[in-house]
Amino acid sequence: MDERTARRLWHLVEPVHSVTYFTEESRAAADAAGMRGFWMGYFGMRSAPLGAVGPAVVTSCYYVFHRDRVARALPDAWSHAGPERLLAARLAGAGAALRRLCGDALIDSPDTALAADLAWQAAAAADTRGRVLGAANQALDRPDEPHLALWQAATTLREHRGDGHVAALVSHGIGPVQAQLLKVAAGESDGELLRTGRQWDDEAWQAATEDLRAQGWLDGDGHLTAAGRAAHEEVERLTDAAALSPWRALGERDTERLAGLLAPLARAASGVIPPGNPVGLTATAGR
Repeated sequence: MDERTARRLWHLVEPVHSVTYFTEESRAAADAAGMRGFWMGYFGMRSAPLGAVGPAVVTSCYYVFHRDRVARALPDAWSHAGPERLLAARLAGAGAALRRLCGDALIDSPDTALAADLAWQAAAAADTRGRVLGAANQALDRPDEPHLALWQAATTLREHRGDGHVAALVSHGIGPVQAQLLKVAAGESDGELLRTGRQWDDEAWQAATEDLRAQGWLDGDGHLTAAGRAAHEEVERLTDAAALSPWRALGERDTERLAGLLAPLARAASGVIPPGNPVGLTATAGR
């Protein structure tokens, strides 16, 4: 079992988790809980496992957002709904979205129940030392319904991986804007979507671009140089390596079993993931 296992399982876990960002059900659940617009719902629901934290903590954990983007949502979100209410809302929205996308037959099948058991076992075994978002999600109680337990386990695994990714970026001296520019240059995301969504102005974007050019990681056209490609690939390799603990704990046989069970769910869920999305997934993720 090596980094390739972690990469392959991410492509299966991420689409299941990502329905919380890209579906009408999740947006409706956030609105019903009192959130004012997409970003308040996003920051409120995603950070709810941390408690009623302020923008400084969330900016640090999420890494790639400008603090002003976070501060427009937090702490204001907590005046409309507390963390417990938002935890319930995000679970309800994700569960409704998975049921619509996957269908009752698959959601209520023994295979999904088994997938939930295996994913929960993997998520519970994840090493969350130094991983704040992963640990906060890991500490939540298991939902009763299997597809909800599966979604929460997928979320814990996803945030565990994300925490490791941030650590890899920090250890390489790659700042928030530089990290996004490398992602764009690698063809994984849309640059304007990242810049505006994370609220970085043109000046910060250009300064980070010049910094990467000075390091020899970007060429004059904004493409990765050989050195830039090597740096990007090393960060991704370290991210995969740091994400291995759940799968090593689960064991090779059950990891492969879970991969097979997740595949139809990931295929169904990936259809709502838009091109150029910030997480770097495509509509064929999990296929």
